[in-house]
Amino acid sequence: MTNVIDVSQITAGYVPEVNILNSCNLTVAAGEFVGIIGPNGAGKSTLLKAVLGLVNIRSGSVRLNGEEITGKKPYELVARGVGYVPQTRNVFPTLSVRENLEMGCFIKPSLLDERLDYVVSLFSRLGERLDQRAGSLSGGERQMVAMGRALMLKPSVLLLDEPSAGLSPVLQDQVFIQCRAINESGVAILMVEQNARRCLQVVGRGYVLDQGSNAYTGTGRELLADPKVIQLYLGTLARATGG
Repeated sequence: MTNVIDVSQITAGYVPEVNILNSCNLTVAAGEFVGIIGPNGAGKSTLLKAVLGLVNIRSGSVRLNGEEITGKKPYELVARGVGYVPQTRNVFPTLSVRENLEMGCFIKPSLLDERLDYVVSLFSRLGERLDQRAGSLSGGERQMVAMGRALMLKPSVLLLDEPSAGLSPVLQDQVFIQCRAINESGVAILMVEQNARRCLQVVGRGYVLDQGSNAYTGTGRELLADPKVIQLYLGTLARATGG
């Protein structure tokens, strides 16, 4: 089966001669839920942005459903079925929830009614707030709007950058439950997450990045149980709970 995302030996960075990623590899199969964890500065978000064409890739390649997309513009990838939810500034605060969602399918307006129904069925709270200004929502609700907007074009893969950042533990759990529901509906997910232990509990497979390179990879359960991963990346909390 062709992978939805296939990252091969990419080296990338934001400024000349300074590489954030060094020969990174990553795959996401159709319908798979994959997480990326690692210490601050490891290159997690940079890897996600490299897939989306937001970072200069100096060597290596990125493929989407078997087709070369290295260096393609983000809007081209969105049209090809890639959804993206950035960590910050991920809603239009002055627009209503409905208008934010409408923006998600502006290139295919014929999908609006069908996809709006789908998003509201997934995030019932948004259905109660369609006419409310997005900037007045709670952090968790804004995250729902951002994820909902990214789903409006029926993406085959959803890229999530720190979806639980800044949320309370209860809201973090809600976001992860919603991510799993999205994945179970058939959408592949590639998620960067600082909450490493929780990430590995919900994903099917994970990658650990360190200093811009792959350090470990395996199923979520395997990484949660790996003594080296626990010691270096998960800390005493994971050890105390047994993963």
